[in-house]
Amino acid sequence: MSTNKQSFGINYVDLDTWLHRLNGVTKFLLFITWITVVLTTFDLRIIIPLILVGLYLLKETKVPFSAYKPLLIGTATVLSMNAVFMFLLAPNQGNELLGSTTVLVPILGHYVVTQETLFYLITVTLKYFSMFPIALVFVFTTHPTEFAASLNRLGLPYKIAYAVSLTLRYLPEVKSDFINIMHAQQARGVDLSKNVPVLTRISNIAKILGPLIFSSLDRADEISNAMVLRGFGRGKSRTWFSEKAITKTDKAVILGLLIIVVLAITKRVMETSLFWYPFN
Repeated sequence: MSTNKQSFGINYVDLDTWLHRLNGVTKFLLFITWITVVLTTFDLRIIIPLILVGLYLLKETKVPFSAYKPLLIGTATVLSMNAVFMFLLAPNQGNELLGSTTVLVPILGHYVVTQETLFYLITVTLKYFSMFPIALVFVFTTHPTEFAASLNRLGLPYKIAYAVSLTLRYLPEVKSDFINIMHAQQARGVDLSKNVPVLTRISNIAKILGPLIFSSLDRADEISNAMVLRGFGRGKSRTWFSEKAITKTDKAVILGLLIIVVLAITKRVMETSLFWYPFN
């Protein structure tokens, strides 16, 4: 039975790039601005440049492609399946939204691939995908403690900010526990490969999740006790070891992000139609 070592998950990568040197507040606002722009448009003239810029920024992180290749494949697979299910549930939604019908491929009954529906599905899929690169950029270049300091600096109570920091910091530990438990179960004869039926595989995965949950609860209890013993939460404010000063570069980027948000919202308010469709 194969027990190949598994490797997955994403976390902060300590490198010296201009993206790493940006303040955590700036990177968080960049992420929020990106999401705002994506959520306010169905215009491929904006979505495609966002994807290209996002992939460029991802390359600028200097993180090897092999580190996020599985996530890229997984995201593309999930979005493709989502597009198929959207078509199966509402095959005429593109026609209704764009106000025309151009039949490309008749399938069966009312299931007909039209140019409008195809364009709609491509737009929605690329819209969702455009958020993937910037999410990776944010995670790869922002230390959890720096991120918590950024949230606190933006006005979020430091207790909540610290909880976010702990969550991000211990995700790699949870991943490591999962792999260790999985290898231990495989050594005991639990088969997680494609050689067993799907239902059996799901049942075997449950044998991993149980110990993982209990070990995570034990770790959470230990951390909670340690924080109580150190008097965490007694003060009204706190300082942060990883907090960075906001530089002129950060201020310039934040100003640019503010302008982009205003332009995106203005464009959405002034638009007469939700979708940009060049074939009308």
